[in-house]
Amino acid sequence: MEKYMCFIQPGNKLTLSVAVPLLHLLCLFAPFCFSWDALGIAFGLYILTGLGITVSYHRNLSHKSFKVPKWLEYFLAYWGVQALQGDPIGWVSNHRYHHRFTDSKKDPHSPIQGFWFSHIGWLYDSESAKARALQREEQTNVADLENQAFYKFIQKTYIIHHIMLGAFLFSIGGFPYIVWCMGVRIVYLGHITFLVNSVCHMWGHQAWNTGDLSRNNWFVALLAFGEGWHNNHHAFEHSARHGLEWWQLDTSWCTIWTLQKLGLAKNVKLPSDAQKRKMTFRNIDNSKLSSDGFPQLPLK
Repeated sequence: MEKYMCFIQPGNKLTLSVAVPLLHLLCLFAPFCFSWDALGIAFGLYILTGLGITVSYHRNLSHKSFKVPKWLEYFLAYWGVQALQGDPIGWVSNHRYHHRFTDSKKDPHSPIQGFWFSHIGWLYDSESAKARALQREEQTNVADLENQAFYKFIQKTYIIHHIMLGAFLFSIGGFPYIVWCMGVRIVYLGHITFLVNSVCHMWGHQAWNTGDLSRNNWFVALLAFGEGWHNNHHAFEHSARHGLEWWQLDTSWCTIWTLQKLGLAKNVKLPSDAQKRKMTFRNIDNSKLSSDGFPQLPLK
């Protein structure tokens, strides 16, 4: 089996059992180590690493919603690396499995197994992680990333990059910088990301006939750089824009739009009117509605 698991990668139960409690424990020191400069740097890193996940890992690498020059692609991806949510190859692979098997037993963080499983418990599901690794060995779903030396290098040296960042932060700000920039920042962003997996498949509004449990949740969208418009995303997964209405705040899309205006983002994908008409509930077969009025989940 390939040795793809790295530090906080799903399925690495032993390391996660140490790392996750340790990071949360580190946050308990936050009130006693507060300083405005530590908070400011933590906030800056939160923005950079948050957009690294949403703009790079998710919309660029997972769904190919737009293209940027390689130097910029790698730059954005590297900030995603510093979110401590896994290397690009592993993260993208799991997310592509999520879309292939949405809300089924093969979904890595399926809500049918409960809120806490879809939120964080799935990280400890080593059996499912091993099954996905075996399937990836037989037929990979991330060949586009595995064929690039940069992503293979990051995969093999993943933890080193966090040690380097932590050492640098400690050298300029001591323990308070570790607490706020490596503890609070990572834990907060991690739970915000996990809310998309859990809350946005349980609570919110369904605007489109996606045949799954995905929901639009404005509160999660506000926290997660626009990722909370999750039903929109499942309806048009290759769209670079998730907040499709003018009032649906999507800061990740604002970032991509800015890159496009600067001539750095090309082939930016958006849903067409024909695609929108196809996904409206007016086109749903009433025989496929469950007792609660929502589409029945497909058997996968």
